[in-house]
Amino acid sequence: MTISEQIKVLCVRSNISVAELARRVGTTPQNFGGKMKRESFTVSELEDIADAVNSSFERKFVLENGEEI
Repeated sequence: MTISEQIKVLCVRSNISVAELARRVGTTPQNFGGKMKRESFTVSELEDIADAVNSSFERKFVLENGEEI
């Protein structure tokens, strides 16, 4: 699942539109839509998106042996 697909699911589960999420993170729906098409979110932006819907964003690498970095 792409990050844009995950953001759409996050919106559905948070009962808000993608446009509302864009406003909550301080950008226009048009700019946010462009980022969704390009899949060009930074980790900081993803953390801001999570904060906007009172959730958290976790990032990590998981090695073949199950070790998390």
